[in-house]
Order: sequence, then structure tokens, then C-alpha cells
Amino acid sequence: MSRIKTLALLTLAVGLLSAPLAFAQGGTPAAGGATETKATTAPQKSKAKSTTSASHKAAKLDLNSASREELIKLPDVGEAIADKIIAARPLKSKDELVAKGIVTKSEYSKFSSHVIAKQAAVAAK
Repeated sequence: MSRIKTLALLTLAVGLLSAPLAFAQGGTPAAGGATETKATTAPQKSKAKSTTSASHKAAKLDLNSASREELIKLPDVGEAIADKIIAARPLKSKDELVAKGIVTKSEYSKFSSHVIAKQAAVAAK
């Protein structure tokens, strides 16, 4: 009987001590005395996404000047497609890849956000 009372008192003490600690950390007590951390992890995820999207905007590859090796690094672009892109240069726009039959629409959709087609500067005569 004394073991049951001791266990009950210990359980009560843990419960009473964990509630103020959970409140002080900004969470609410969950099952098992743990605190909920959804509010603290959500901003970190969105921060990581914004950093990632910013690096993608700055790192677009020019179809008219990229090397074969750079083109092969694009998603779903292998050696054959890289060779076709190089043979089709100069491209006026990246959309010409589909219009000229160099890649299919589904292939194009996988890497189109990573590329641009810059025009060469025209020298004034």
C-alpha cells in the first residue's frame, strides 16, 4: 500500500512541476509532459524556403553560353539533350527548345525555371 501512495505522490509532483515549465517555455503541456513545438519550428521552415528560392533566382543558366557540362547538371538533361541545345544555338528564348522539338514539354517543365536565353550584345556600326 505504501508503494502505491509513493508512486501516486511522485506522479502528482512531476505533473505539478512540468506544467509551469511548459508554460514558461511558451508551449502547452502535451501527453507525457512534453511541450508542443509547432509554433517555434514553422518560421524556421519558411525562412529556409525563402533562402533557397533566392539562390535559384540568382543561379539561372544561360542556354546560349553554358558549357556542355553545365547543361548536363540541369534536372533531366543528359548528354544527348545538352548536345541538341548546343547545336540549336543561338536561341532567342528558352521556349524555342519546345518549339524546335529539341525537348518535350514535360522535359522542358523540369528545368525551365533554372535557365534563361540571353541575347548577345549587338555591336553598333
